[in-house]
Amino acid sequence: QVYLVESGGGLVQPGGSLRLSCEASGTVFGINTMRWYRQVPGKRRELVASITESHLTDYLDSVKGRFTISRDNAENTVSLLMDSLKPEDTAVYICNAEVLDKSDTYKDYWGRGTQVTVSS
Repeated sequence: QVYLVESGGGLVQPGGSLRLSCEASGTVFGINTMRWYRQVPGKRRELVASITESHLTDYLDSVKGRFTISRDNAENTVSLLMDSLKPEDTAVYICNAEVLDKSDTYKDYWGRGTQVTVSS
């Protein structure tokens, strides 16, 4: 079984910064693309950023230049550094990863999410 656990969410003022982290644990044999999504009530889940196994990154247009996704040398964690935060960034941020588990198949796993609130 694989678990993705996010951390780092919280309350931050507009213009502030926050760093989210996601750790994959359990029966992990490999991880390909890792992604950060966000979701607010009444709206569809939105892809914020992704990073491939080869560290190719992609971002939602509205966060380009403000957010940076990265993964560490162990390649079992992914982080999202969020700068110049805006109230519209408020959402539950959810970690997603394509994980090679004991089934010998890459499957999408999801974290439970961490709340980010941008407000004065």
